[in-house]
Amino acid sequence: QAKECNGVKAPIDTSKPNPNEVEFDNLYLDMNGIIHPCTHPEDKPAPKNEDEMMVAIFEYIDRIFNIVRPRRLLYMAIDGVAPRAKMNQQRSRRFRASKEGMEAAEEKQKIRQEILAKGGILPPEEVKERFDSNCITPGTEFMDNLAKCLRYYIADRLNSDPGWKNLTVILSDASAPGEGEHKIMDYIRRQRAQPNHDPNTHHCLCGADADLIMLGLATHEPNFTIIREEFKPNKPKPCGLCNQMGHEVKDCQGLPREKQGKHDQFADSLPIAEQEFIFIRLCVLREYLERELTMASLPFTFDFERSVDDWVFMCFFVGNDFLPHLPSLEIREGAIDRLVNIYKNVVHKTGGYLTESGFVNLQRVQMIMLAVGEVEDSIFKKRKDDDDNFKRRQKEKRKRMKRDQPAFIPGGQFSPQALGNRSSPQAISNPRQAAFEMRMHDRQNSTTSSSPNTSITSDGSPSLGGGIKRKAEDSDSEPEPEDNIRLWETGWKQRYYKNKFDVDASDEKFRRKVVQSYVEGLCWVLRYYYQGCASWNWYYPFHYAPFASDFEGIADMPSDFEKGSKPFKPLEQLMGVFPAASGNFLPPTWRKLMTDPESSIIDFYPEDFAIDLNGKKYAWQGVALLPFVDERRLRAALEEVYPDLTPEESRRNSLGGDVLFVGKHHPLCDFIVEQYKTKNTEVVDMPPELCHGIQGKLTLNENAVLPDQTVESPVPMLRDLAQNSAVSISFKDPQFDEDFVFKAVVLPGAKKPAPVLKPGDWEKTNNDGRPWRPQLGFNRDRKPVHLDQSAFRTLGTEHVGQFHPGSVGCSGVPEGVPSLTGRYCPVAARPLDNFWNQLLKLDLRPQESWRGPTPLFQQTLQRTAGAAPLLAWNRMLQSQNQYQPSQYQVLGGPMNYPQRPEDRMDRGRQV
Repeated sequence: QAKECNGVKAPIDTSKPNPNEVEFDNLYLDMNGIIHPCTHPEDKPAPKNEDEMMVAIFEYIDRIFNIVRPRRLLYMAIDGVAPRAKMNQQRSRRFRASKEGMEAAEEKQKIRQEILAKGGILPPEEVKERFDSNCITPGTEFMDNLAKCLRYYIADRLNSDPGWKNLTVILSDASAPGEGEHKIMDYIRRQRAQPNHDPNTHHCLCGADADLIMLGLATHEPNFTIIREEFKPNKPKPCGLCNQMGHEVKDCQGLPREKQGKHDQFADSLPIAEQEFIFIRLCVLREYLERELTMASLPFTFDFERSVDDWVFMCFFVGNDFLPHLPSLEIREGAIDRLVNIYKNVVHKTGGYLTESGFVNLQRVQMIMLAVGEVEDSIFKKRKDDDDNFKRRQKEKRKRMKRDQPAFIPGGQFSPQALGNRSSPQAISNPRQAAFEMRMHDRQNSTTSSSPNTSITSDGSPSLGGGIKRKAEDSDSEPEPEDNIRLWETGWKQRYYKNKFDVDASDEKFRRKVVQSYVEGLCWVLRYYYQGCASWNWYYPFHYAPFASDFEGIADMPSDFEKGSKPFKPLEQLMGVFPAASGNFLPPTWRKLMTDPESSIIDFYPEDFAIDLNGKKYAWQGVALLPFVDERRLRAALEEVYPDLTPEESRRNSLGGDVLFVGKHHPLCDFIVEQYKTKNTEVVDMPPELCHGIQGKLTLNENAVLPDQTVESPVPMLRDLAQNSAVSISFKDPQFDEDFVFKAVVLPGAKKPAPVLKPGDWEKTNNDGRPWRPQLGFNRDRKPVHLDQSAFRTLGTEHVGQFHPGSVGCSGVPEGVPSLTGRYCPVAARPLDNFWNQLLKLDLRPQESWRGPTPLFQQTLQRTAGAAPLLAWNRMLQSQNQYQPSQYQVLGGPMNYPQRPEDRMDRGRQV
């Protein structure tokens, strides 16, 4: 993290070795996982306008880049138009978000009026439009502006940041069709199929979706790491009415704000903790899977890579973005373990693996599914028993706590904490509100305990009119939604099909149709993960899944998909996934089709819709019963309004492609500049020897970033780049025949990472009986470095304390490198620098970090600052030029971005 000194941030030199003791080659950003928390954060105040959102996105990318420090490639992928199979889920999410947003706004306004009527004090209501997160969809003006801002950001970083010196940057914005993570996987697949690809490339993918783990395993790359935000539950959030911490909107009392500091100097500062990140190392997961999936006495040769593909395929039954999960398989009930055990028992009879390079053997899958079907009845009965036992234990726990509870226990931030709690204590916020709530709670308890038939009147005095009605949460049994299916009782299949599909279970033809659609879905999803999109038009046309016992005779079902299908255009997708409430993002005549009662497709946009909890407890877990969009009817209705599009709307409605950026020190820069000088309009092959072995097709870009041409800033608070030296060009992945099959294998020459797990790691405790502790970090033999007080005295310094490697400060040393004081910080050097200079002469590095052959990503620690990996094409192209930081780094704006003159600071666009 960048440290701040006297109000100036000291930039981190990302060209230095990675402090996590690992060097990454490629960093891939699934940008939608960055855009959403930056535009509508849950744990801090939302940005005031679109410009602040863009700056927040820039800061987030900088934070990830400082941690990972890729040496070859940075790939930013924003979700483009999705396949039809994904659009059903997008439609459900956006309709729900719109409905829940309006309900929350109405509830907030209602509570506000109640508080003000009682004399409460609330800050004046901000006059700003509610941010509709549905605008984060391809085709909107927001996404078009985001692409422009990211092009500016990339150009600025290539001009000013030494860590970007030899980096290739690819931006795949929302105009390029495909989901962000699948565009990334498609890039990796196509590069792996090239002869110049380095099989020991270390990939790092940033994203929070669980399917990224499956996608990473599907690449069969030995060095694949996922970085994601560390999830911390129960983060404090400010109240949406009074902006104070410690309570939610529904509990707000409208009390005066507490003074923050002696002179209220901390009034506008919220206790916001810096977001922390974790690495998921798929090579370690592969070690666990190898132990779990290895089988002896097989009638065929065991292949670990094929068994990993089968494991990924079986996880699709538990749930994915394209198919509902099977009723008998719930992940919280250990469904994955159950499937693995069935797989290991049945695989001896199947005669081989279930999948091969993304293609499914349905005859073998049928054997697995029927084996699950045999135990479906017992699964449903056990689920009911477990649920009843849980409710019984909760009821007994409530009775016991009610009987044993003390007279008064403070709650909220004053509640007692368990001993040994390792989480850092939170600062007390808004104690006046908390004290008021405790007084009211104690007053109510004392009043009700004085007489069982006493109630409180409006003036606060006791009344003998009658007892207080017991609240639902105090009762022994909470109301639950009625379950008409009763899967634990005989006849569950008949009731399921009657209630969910409105057909009789005896209708064999319909059940066969549902099963066939689900089987097609399984084949489509696996192909999507391993080969790319098999069909842009296919989708699962039901809200619910069949039972595993229905998968009879699936071996003969066709699993081919139409060839040559094309994705929707961006504005067409908006019409397919947006509710009428988000119609303001569409052209006026298109918007009218959503609201006009005479519209031929008005039935696609219901104002209200049912949510089937389907055995779940919360609405967000239920199934939104929305009508499916008929593509033919939609296109027929849009034909009438297409002529109304303006040139700008027509541009946003067109499909685009990827753009590649490099800086002036990159070996590929001169080659690209030469294409623009000669105005070569032909498609040219990208020389792999100039770009770390990356291959593809290059064409001139109409809105290119060019050297010696000003890059205009789309964000008013940031200055134009007048001295630009970066260049951009359109990039296209290597192309293959439609029938080409990408092999799901480990590439020749790939080095297996050194094993991390030890024999004791498989058990709950280590061999010596101590509690099991996971390994932290990438180096299992890392020895902690510590200097005691005598060592500090020996070094001749007055500083007494503990040395923390990797601490950063203007007077300290960032990550064990020479001081940056004279370079970045406008403050005088301090005597402490003498301590660092002497300390750096000591060799404090742990020895023999790895046992056995050193993997490639550890060898790269020998690189010089900012150097590219020392492969053949890099050795002959290393630049000798000294890289200088940009003149803008001392201007002290947000993230050290160049600032515009003050007369343009107030031009932020309101969202």
